[in-house]
Amino acid sequence: MELHPHELKILKALKTKSSPQKVAEDADINIDAVMRASSWLVTKGLVEIKEKIIEEISLGNEGGGYAITGLPERTIVEMIEKEGNTELNISEIQKKAPKEIVSIGLGWLKKKNLAKLEKGKIILLNTDRTEDEKLIKVLRGTETRKLTSDELTKEQTQGLELLRTRQNVIKISEKKRITLIPTSEGIELGESSITVKESQLTPEMLLSGSWKNKEFREYDVNVYVKPKYPAKKHPLQSMIGRIREIFIEMGFEEITGPLVESAFWNFDVLFQPQDHPARDMHDTFYIENLKEMEIHRFDELKGDVKKTHEDGGTTKSTGWGYEWDEDVAKKALLRTHTTAVTARYLSKLNKKDLPKKVFSVGKVFRNESIDYKHLPEFYQVEGIVASEDVTFRNLLGILEEFYTSMGFKVRYRPAYFPYTEMSVEPEVYIEERDEWVELGGAGIFRPEVVIPLLGFDCPVLAWGLGLDRVVALSLGLKDIRELYISDLNWLRKSRPGRLP
Repeated sequence: MELHPHELKILKALKTKSSPQKVAEDADINIDAVMRASSWLVTKGLVEIKEKIIEEISLGNEGGGYAITGLPERTIVEMIEKEGNTELNISEIQKKAPKEIVSIGLGWLKKKNLAKLEKGKIILLNTDRTEDEKLIKVLRGTETRKLTSDELTKEQTQGLELLRTRQNVIKISEKKRITLIPTSEGIELGESSITVKESQLTPEMLLSGSWKNKEFREYDVNVYVKPKYPAKKHPLQSMIGRIREIFIEMGFEEITGPLVESAFWNFDVLFQPQDHPARDMHDTFYIENLKEMEIHRFDELKGDVKKTHEDGGTTKSTGWGYEWDEDVAKKALLRTHTTAVTARYLSKLNKKDLPKKVFSVGKVFRNESIDYKHLPEFYQVEGIVASEDVTFRNLLGILEEFYTSMGFKVRYRPAYFPYTEMSVEPEVYIEERDEWVELGGAGIFRPEVVIPLLGFDCPVLAWGLGLDRVVALSLGLKDIRELYISDLNWLRKSRPGRLP
């Protein structure tokens, strides 16, 4: 039978039943190694492990004082004895002893049948020390360690039962006591002349050449080893990291923006009318204690945005034909898409800055009913290319490169979005479900969006997708809520899905 060096050391040290601590000392190995090796010895029928729950007993806060002064009932007995009598008026005791001593002591004198109360007097019946008093004295003498219940005599156990019913006199905690017991075969192997084989080839052996005279253990690659789960990124964060890599490799620059946004940047600059259903509280989270926001460059931009909404301004559009309200534009909300980040960025560009390629990854919030494919809080990935010489064909090429890099097969179908024209919806093929799934939207920003922000018309390619659904599908999840459930077993075993 092949034995690990630690197993053999334990068998040689374990002549009879013993504690793991004693075996560790005799075998000169640490306690953790003893417990691991002993578990293997159990599976080989060489050792038995017995476990027993014992109680550790020590003095409580009040018990420490009682160990010096005596229990309240003993204090009363000694007061009566000091008077040279076997009885004493309760009123006399009340004058000489603290109130709590009297109230506690009288009750225990009756309970222990040490005295009786009769006509306002305490009459002693027995003055011998009881087992609980004796046990307190023993506990005082073991202050450097805790007494265990299996060390108590029968009489001390009776005293312990009395002390259990008193508050703060003793402290009791449970402890597991482990005993290692060698089997007959284990004892025989321990007494044999088997030598300990080396389990590791060390640098010292190589330098000294001592390895030549050593005998090494054979390794069994089929032996079960408890799996280890090192720390790693959440699958969602892994996907975000990969998407960043893809865009950066394609020459894009990352941009960011605030989670709390104004309706101006979230809706108005994107040519979304102020009476659009998406602005309703059923779809958007408004900030109750922030009635309006200060908006950077609002005074510079609001005139063009207002005219675009009302009559189209300089965009050759007819606009929406209503009176635009700047107070509505100042409302504070949780951004519903990362396009607000894109809009802010576009407003800072000039012709000399072009061409520009940027992307953003961030959380967005919508007042959605929670189900297997909708959450009120999720990640969105957005990107734009602003250049005077890009076309719709360039947009399709970028999307193709992006989705292919993510490991998806992609196709497109025409679509409608409020602030892009032409528009398209990319669909990716999910082999596990044998179907095409729409994962985002893309298009070219309308002049009503671009001209008020840039000051001139220019093609701006734009796209975005909800990231949570992509991650869920890539991991074979049918419900995106599973991404946020703290299932450690699933997280430990999860893989990056379809990511290359």
